[in-house]
Amino acid sequence: MTQRKIPLRRCNGCGESKPKKELVRVVRAQDGTVSLDLTGKKPGRGAYVCPSAACLAKARKAKRIERALEVSIPDEIYEAMEAEIEKGERNAQ
Repeated sequence: MTQRKIPLRRCNGCGESKPKKELVRVVRAQDGTVSLDLTGKKPGRGAYVCPSAACLAKARKAKRIERALEVSIPDEIYEAMEAEIEKGERNAQ
């Protein structure tokens, strides 16, 4: 039996290529709303970030997610994303 190919995605924060399931997807829906996609299945244009606050901060500082999604992201959405990632980090421990 042949080994299945694991899809890789590049983190917008640190720039590392990792398996898609290890990253958190940030999605821009057709109506322009931006949200976190923890399942990786929401429809829309996506950008990927490691599930760490440090990677999200790097991506935010360099505006990499905004460039990838082709939309400006308000601070409130970044804060909500940071809170969601921190909650996920706490649950993993």
